[in-house]
Amino acid sequence: MATGTDEKLELLKRSPFLAGLTRRELEQVEHLADEIDVPAGRVLMREGSIGSEFFLILDGQVNIDRGGRTIRTMGPGEFFGDIALITERPRSAGGTALTDCRLLVLGHREFHSLLDKFPAIRMTILESIALRLRDLEPDSAH
Repeated sequence: MATGTDEKLELLKRSPFLAGLTRRELEQVEHLADEIDVPAGRVLMREGSIGSEFFLILDGQVNIDRGGRTIRTMGPGEFFGDIALITERPRSAGGTALTDCRLLVLGHREFHSLLDKFPAIRMTILESIALRLRDLEPDSAH
């Protein structure tokens, strides 16, 4: 079931990297993204594959796994898939829908357009990546 514009904009605004945007800017983000529904169990990305999209969870939960082990469960307002799109390297983790999910998906071109258009988002995403990479490597000194 598709989300109404106001509801979608509210969900987008809850995302930490979009929270500072105006309604007009959020509407621009909404137009760049595709809303999809996926069933529980659907693999959204595989560790080691080349990333071509970024995901923002509108509803549901997604397990993030590395080396065959769940390292995190994410929910509404959280995002994933950004590391591979920024680094243009293979994905550092996989992701599978734990429950039925509603997601906003930005393809490679749209994701980079978003970062170019809103430089503050770039910094927020880079900070988020740094924190997540730190969590992925618990034995490393930081």
